[in-house]
Amino acid sequence: MAQHTSAAPHSYSARWVFPVAGPPLANAIVVVRDAKIEAIEPAGRRTADVDFGNAALIPGLVNAHTHLDLSGARGLIPPTDPAHFTDWLRGVIAYRRTRTPEQLQADIRAGLAECLSHGTTLIGDISSDGGSWEAVANSRARAVVFREVLGLTPAVEERWNAVCDWAMARQHASATCRPGVSPHAPYSVSAAVIAQASASGWPSTLHLAESPAELELLEHRRGPFVDFLKEMNVWHPAALANSLADVVRALHSPGPALCAHANYLPSTIQLPQPATVVYCPRTHAAFGHPPHPFRALLEQGVRVCLGTDSLASNPDLDLLAEARFLHRLYPDFPTDQLVRMITLTGAESLGWADEVGSLQPGKSADMVAVPLPDRDAADPHSLLFANQAGERRTVFRGEMRVPVPSVRGWAE
Repeated sequence: MAQHTSAAPHSYSARWVFPVAGPPLANAIVVVRDAKIEAIEPAGRRTADVDFGNAALIPGLVNAHTHLDLSGARGLIPPTDPAHFTDWLRGVIAYRRTRTPEQLQADIRAGLAECLSHGTTLIGDISSDGGSWEAVANSRARAVVFREVLGLTPAVEERWNAVCDWAMARQHASATCRPGVSPHAPYSVSAAVIAQASASGWPSTLHLAESPAELELLEHRRGPFVDFLKEMNVWHPAALANSLADVVRALHSPGPALCAHANYLPSTIQLPQPATVVYCPRTHAAFGHPPHPFRALLEQGVRVCLGTDSLASNPDLDLLAEARFLHRLYPDFPTDQLVRMITLTGAESLGWADEVGSLQPGKSADMVAVPLPDRDAADPHSLLFANQAGERRTVFRGEMRVPVPSVRGWAE
């Protein structure tokens, strides 16, 4: 499809339009001018330039937690049961050691293309060395690239300073990609660095309460993580936080703060506002964790959005598949709230909600058309969670991208 280069408006329509900031609109028309949404008009006011037909037109999907550099690990590191989580970590470390820089870049590009092909337009990527920045910044997607930092020995301070220098150098380098920091987890990075990351003002992501062994390590300095950290020659117990509650108290951040997983976050611990929990439903299920506390967190006023985690624990990077899986697990969970979790809430969590996440005048025209089943429903949101076959069509900044059948990529 030809790109729109003039200031003349153009428009898109579908059977249902989901603004997310308001109720679904039947056969509505999204009017776009200069890459931004100019208006959402009722059916019949004009003939749309593109009518997606029996589809839902929703804001671009927001994958708030993934690891693009693990995209070559699909099916190679099977998730364990929760008691053997450190064995899975050993597998991830062993896998990373086999990858050349060229292979890692190819993995990042493949994972990015897969995200885009499923309709994701905003990504929160955890990058072990910041290596995904160039590929993501040069893509059609918006993103926050969180550079990871690990370490329990005093040398971690030098690594943390290097991460800050990396982020500062990229602060204004891209209009669509922002730098962030990721102190990896309470079992793998010092409590001091977690606190510094939270106070830094950079967007931050921390893997939190991911396994029972993490809580056992923090509370009692025992369990599988002790042997794991000794094996990695990084055992330095004095650097660890003294409890999960101490970690959470350090998370008061002036910038976007995401807590990935939170599988075992006790109800007695209240996350500070405006921290966000990123729940990865299919990864959570693959490890056999008990039911996730996302509904209790929502009742406490905690913001919850969704992510895919990586292909080391998930079959694909399809965020809508995560939401559909969650809908099957909890069919009573409000479907409008679930749509918000994969769009506007994710955008809020990453600090992009002023520009994307809902279909509203003034926001970027980032949308995805999702095929719908040929039936009616009292709740139109429920149609979106049917596993309907068909090609999704993605609009980035008002321009429709055409899938290339032979590769996992998009025509430019």
